Amino acid sequence: MLQVPPSSHFIFIPVVLVLGIIIGFMLGARATRDAIATEERRRVDREARRAARAGKNASPNDAPAPAKAD
Repeated sequence: MLQVPPSSHFIFIPVVLVLGIIIGFMLGARATRDAIATEERRRVDREARRAARAGKNASPNDAPAPAKAD
């Protein structure tokens, strides 16, 4: 015969579910912030490498002409 679960079941299970949702949300938010920061660092490094390459490959003839004073 089936027995009715104790009343603590009706409190414990929802509390564990809500706690799991909260912890998952916090860990997911932290992972997302870390991923965004990593992508930003990569973008800055990539732009710095491009600028260094462009500066290294530029010849003196490619420099813009000085502005004329009127």
